[in-house]
Amino acid sequence: MNLKTLFSKSFIFILIVSTFISCGSSSSSEELIAENNENTDEETAQTPPDTTTYTSVVEEYGQLSVSGNKILDKNGNPIQLRGMSFFWSQWIGKYYTPETVKWLKDDWECTVVRAAMAVDYEGYLANPEVEKAKVIAVVDAAIAEGIYVIIDWHDHEAEKHLEASKTFFAEMAEKYGDYPNIIYETYNEPLDVSWKTVLKPYHEAVIAEIRKFDADNIVVCGTRNWSQNVNDVIGNKINDENVAYTLHYYAATHKQPLRDIAALALNNNIALFVTEYGTTQASGDDSIDAEEAKIWWDFLDAHKISHCNWSIADKEELAAALIPGASATGGWAASDLTTSGNMVRNEIRAKNKAY
Repeated sequence: MNLKTLFSKSFIFILIVSTFISCGSSSSSEELIAENNENTDEETAQTPPDTTTYTSVVEEYGQLSVSGNKILDKNGNPIQLRGMSFFWSQWIGKYYTPETVKWLKDDWECTVVRAAMAVDYEGYLANPEVEKAKVIAVVDAAIAEGIYVIIDWHDHEAEKHLEASKTFFAEMAEKYGDYPNIIYETYNEPLDVSWKTVLKPYHEAVIAEIRKFDADNIVVCGTRNWSQNVNDVIGNKINDENVAYTLHYYAATHKQPLRDIAALALNNNIALFVTEYGTTQASGDDSIDAEEAKIWWDFLDAHKISHCNWSIADKEELAAALIPGASATGGWAASDLTTSGNMVRNEIRAKNKAY
């Protein structure tokens, strides 16, 4: 065979082999891309976006639970509720009406309300059926409207009223324990008493009564010093998986030092719920601090901390959301709201989903 013939045959052989390899590689690459696309399609198919139209926040979120420092919905997603607290029930109980609850849900777009049942000062201890009826009116209305509702034992010395508290919460749990709307607040604002020896045992005793009838609805537990020292709970949490801890603040009084305490608790896996806050001084009056109010709202949003503003009342003080004489059945115009009331309503409507 001459050199030319050998070269020609070698070239043809190399060309055939190269073409075969090239085709094989192209085929393998296409198969890999197709396989990846199929895998992606399968993953997408496994987690479709939720396009359900919900009629209420409770329909969407369902049964709440606590995990780490977050409150979760029925699907295990962190959630944040925003709403309003009523005033001491024995003093301004006229707003504890189904119409007011409906207005707060429809117009303010609240996802939670708080029934602040007064205990002493001619409250539940003196008139149990009267004050309990106000709470029931709000709870029934909240269930009807599909929003969450906090049943608040509004007391500053609840450890002195333990048996009454146990009786009340057992009754509420038996009546409402099957509704996911319910959140129990067993002690509004303790004074400067020990978490370890006074407050924790009190909460545990009340929770034991609740759990006889309601195994899973969230309980929010008040903390030392007007529910500010949430850091006391670090290393000494209540042995119940669905407990959060109460943080209260008034923006013109409580600033970065209290946020630092809250952050410390969060960093130690303690779930917080701001069941009461104000835009004013801690007195409920004197001045409004709009700048600090915004800083607080940003902090709560960043950590998905739920909150209720104090309060739905027409008292002549800056913290009241309503001007004196505002209707007890809602229907309020902007002119019926105070400066704080308009601030808070705007905040809630800007961030809550409308249903």
